[in-house]
Amino acid sequence: MAADITVDTPAVAPHPHHHHGWWWKTLLTGFALWVLTIVVTATTGNTNLVPTLILIGSFLVPFCVVLFAIERVTGSISALQLVLAFFVGGIFGVLGASLLEVNLHQSWGMYLLVGLIEEFVKAVLLIIIGWRVVPKTATQGALLGATVGAGFAAFESAGYAFNAAITAQGIDLVSLLQTEVLRAILAPVGHVLWTAVLGAVLFGAARGRDRFRFSIWIVVTYVGVAVLHGLWDSASDLAAVIALIANGRALAELTTAGGLTTQTASAVTALAGILYIVVLAVAAAGGILTLWLILRHYHRADRLRAERPGLTPQ
Repeated sequence: MAADITVDTPAVAPHPHHHHGWWWKTLLTGFALWVLTIVVTATTGNTNLVPTLILIGSFLVPFCVVLFAIERVTGSISALQLVLAFFVGGIFGVLGASLLEVNLHQSWGMYLLVGLIEEFVKAVLLIIIGWRVVPKTATQGALLGATVGAGFAAFESAGYAFNAAITAQGIDLVSLLQTEVLRAILAPVGHVLWTAVLGAVLFGAARGRDRFRFSIWIVVTYVGVAVLHGLWDSASDLAAVIALIANGRALAELTTAGGLTTQTASAVTALAGILYIVVLAVAAAGGILTLWLILRHYHRADRLRAERPGLTPQ
């Protein structure tokens, strides 16, 4: 008589990609590779390595945001969908924004218009990419929004790095690296944060259902993140104006002599540098606080609906 053979079938995990820690492991590994590429490029003078530097420096932090989202997403979103959202959303985002911004002229109002245009483009992409995502919750929207924003940031940073590297005298490696470091540090509190905020409200308004629902708070949030975006972009000019006003001698010299002395110019420049950091910090803190409050609100609403199914809080 043949012996019975029993095979234990392992339980299928709904999200096998939930292995926490890959994002920071990738960040450390990528940083080491970036430093190694800098050393080899500087030692050999091989300009063929410049595109490698641009790609690693521009994509490392944004792609780690994608890995962070992959490790925490639930529902019907797969890891592949998030990776596609990163690349497709990023490419179409910068292309759409470039087409809509081509006729803009330098002015204070331009910063707000740029914010309105770029956040609108990302919102449209977020709706298209997240159309079939279920369930639609604030957390899901924040993670998907951060992914789309990371894609936009990566491709935009690559463009800025390229422009910084190309000069009339040849490749400016120092300028390239400075641009990459600054944008890498600021990426999580720039496009990533703004689109995460908008995604949280957009998905949260659906109240866990399969379809998007309109809410006036979506419009309010869109305008709010566009203002934060405009404040972020105008930080340098705003800091310079405030520094000139704060320095009494600067205004007097501009009025009487039509220019600034070396000492006054140095003082204004130093103050403007400090104020620039302050403006960015205020914009970043405002975005982080807004995202925290939004997620807190919708988490409470979700718990209330679970406890009292007949109630649909706004």
